[in-house]
Amino acid sequence: MQRFRFGVRSVLAAILLVSAPLVMAADAAPSPPSWVAESNKHAQILLEILAKYSPESATTFGVDGHDADVVDLKPGFSERQQADLRAAQAKLESLRASVSDPQVRQDIEILIKAAVDQRQTLELNDRFLLPFQDIGVLVFQSFQDLLDERVDKQRQQAAVLRLHRYVGAEKGYEPLTSMARARYEERAGNSALLGPWVVEAQQYLDNIPRYLNGTEQLFKESGLKGWQRDMKTLRKQFAEYDTWARANVLPRARKTNQLPPELYADNLKNVGVDMSPQEVMERALADYVQTRDELILTAAELAKQRNWPESDYKDVIRRLKKERIPNDQLLALYQGRLSQLETIVREKHIVTLPERAAAIRLASEAESAAQPAPHIDPPRMIGNTGEPAEFVLPISNPNSKSGAAMDDYSYDAIAWTLTAHEARPGHELQFARMLERGVSTARIVFAFNSANVEGWALYAEAVMKEYLPVEGRIGSLQARMFREARAFLDPMLNLGMLQPEQAKRLLMDEVVLSEPRAKQEVDRYTFRAPGQAASYYYGYTRLNALRTRVELAQAGRFNALAFHDFIVSQGLLPFDLLEQAVMTEFVPAKQ
Repeated sequence: MQRFRFGVRSVLAAILLVSAPLVMAADAAPSPPSWVAESNKHAQILLEILAKYSPESATTFGVDGHDADVVDLKPGFSERQQADLRAAQAKLESLRASVSDPQVRQDIEILIKAAVDQRQTLELNDRFLLPFQDIGVLVFQSFQDLLDERVDKQRQQAAVLRLHRYVGAEKGYEPLTSMARARYEERAGNSALLGPWVVEAQQYLDNIPRYLNGTEQLFKESGLKGWQRDMKTLRKQFAEYDTWARANVLPRARKTNQLPPELYADNLKNVGVDMSPQEVMERALADYVQTRDELILTAAELAKQRNWPESDYKDVIRRLKKERIPNDQLLALYQGRLSQLETIVREKHIVTLPERAAAIRLASEAESAAQPAPHIDPPRMIGNTGEPAEFVLPISNPNSKSGAAMDDYSYDAIAWTLTAHEARPGHELQFARMLERGVSTARIVFAFNSANVEGWALYAEAVMKEYLPVEGRIGSLQARMFREARAFLDPMLNLGMLQPEQAKRLLMDEVVLSEPRAKQEVDRYTFRAPGQAASYYYGYTRLNALRTRVELAQAGRFNALAFHDFIVSQGLLPFDLLEQAVMTEFVPAKQ
């Protein structure tokens, strides 16, 4: 899974002009085509708004000049951003008439749509929700990105000033905690507005110490000086914020995870799913059974090979999980699988591999609390000079209270498909190839949709499955069945057809996830990113359908390598635009 900062329901997340802000602008490739340079110039209109309302994200993307800046939650935050987006839309619409290049014109349409969609999301949040957000994770991740070892040491110096501003110690700045509290209290008198789900709010507050400890550890490891006093102040301010929130926010928190239907529909739109929730559910339920049947046969094959008395797929997966790899050997396991997968990709001519090497690392405790699932951590993509994306592997879920081990990523059989999804030929390859080729900012940032990104990664798993040993094929089928389960559990939970404990039980009993992993999944569906989980299956089915259309149109001359390279080269387009490019540019071309 990609490293997303979810939460389109919160005002703070709505400052980001895309629904998954860690996907970054790519104008770092050497000598981009002239149309890309022209398109990137127009994209600056929206990048400036991003830098104004979320300078931390702008820094992550690689935009210069904002390393010390901090989010401005002063009065009128949402209204000011909506006004700026409206003005940007008008400016882009006036530019559209003067553009002759069809690719630039398409990118301007992408930018206009991004501005409109973001403004609509802000309006919906204002209409339905109280502005309570996870400011603890905001602070931690802002320093995690700025103090990343891939960031130049000279730029990291700004972290001390950013911390100074977070605590309001510089003239003209207010403490972040005070502003967040004020924004909530301004609207708390409106009884029609919904508070956060009680489980969500409790988890945000419980994680504050982890995020503060993680932030302090980042500063200690950085070697920077002069941050200690402000760190102490930050801890005091968050302690006061925690006391206030437990006294005022928790009593107002709603008792159900369900969102108003308008918000859930907006979430699906933002992640690139243009089916109704009911249609996604029906398709996923049917495919879930088919995948389970294939898994049953494959598990029986392995049981026969190993002379195991139990051949049921659930028993086989549990046996495989017992072949657990110690934490200190996990990186070596995954690095070995990466090397083997790269060999398969080359020999089978699946897709062109990037020139840069892929990186894998284990997650810290604070990082695992923020995202307790495998994810890709991309480097800056503006001004990138060869820094790699990182496949980040957590070994625990600090949000789980069960005490059970999270054994879902620490056994041999799952390492094949997980590496294919997160590294190569999945997420990491997708980002690295776009960096090396050069893709317009509009196509990698403002066209971003999770259906494209996660659809490609799940498709990459499926392409690799036939070349894996039987243990790897079991892991691949379990992962696919899991994504199909996501695609019906997420809408069922958000439409009131299922309760969180029921979804968690199915994931543990039928998909054979550990309790900590199942907890992470239910958190994702209910408050971390309602709707996003459906994008994996949806994007995967759209890519499969597109490939079939191309094979029919290119009967006798279809080339999988060329097809995959073309898909990756298009950036993170929504499927209507991706399909248009494939059918009008790739299909007619001579291979």
